[in-house]
Amino acid sequence: MRASLDTNVIIHFYKAGLQDILFDFFEEGVFIYEQIRNIELENHGQEIIEKVDSDIAAGKIELYTDQKLKDLAVYKIFENNVNENRNLYGTGDLGEVYAVSLAQTLGAYSLVTDDTKQGGPYMSLLQFEDDVMPFTFADILILRFLLGIVDENQTVKDFDSINRFSDLNWAFKSQITKFIKRFFKNPYRDEDTRWIKKLASDNNINIKLKLKALCKLL
Repeated sequence: MRASLDTNVIIHFYKAGLQDILFDFFEEGVFIYEQIRNIELENHGQEIIEKVDSDIAAGKIELYTDQKLKDLAVYKIFENNVNENRNLYGTGDLGEVYAVSLAQTLGAYSLVTDDTKQGGPYMSLLQFEDDVMPFTFADILILRFLLGIVDENQTVKDFDSINRFSDLNWAFKSQITKFIKRFFKNPYRDEDTRWIKKLASDNNINIKLKLKALCKLL
């Protein structure tokens, strides 16, 4: 998979020094729009921007400029997506508008955002017909654990680090409950249930047992 990153999730992973989780999990790459780097991170992420620039220079994050989108002959599509998403999300947070629009334009399957408020990108993408699948940082940590990349102890440790460094005040147990509800108990989209079941089948995962082991630590 590859993913478009929202401003907030960049800040949250980088503040905890766990940005490599994104690069390892999304093996096909992660990318951002230039305005997220030049405006959103300048305004809200000064403490991590040097590290972000270093990873852009190293090719870990692909930076999309207007010129690059024009060279790919998709700038007009991006512009239309931005206009539509500004109407949907309002102008309060252009970072999320750019992140969603870029994912839609490039055909990326994933958007990583920690904006889970009603009307925000995470909930909106779940409730509307869209090819982009949203994930929070907690979703990524849970999926990484289910795939056996790390064990439950490391997963809890990483969650606590991101939660603490960014003052999110999230409860991991609550995030696991939301994960189960989204993918199994009361999904907004049948596609999400099909996706997680295929993931389990392809990787021989007993999700119920794995999540039970994770919850025991909480």
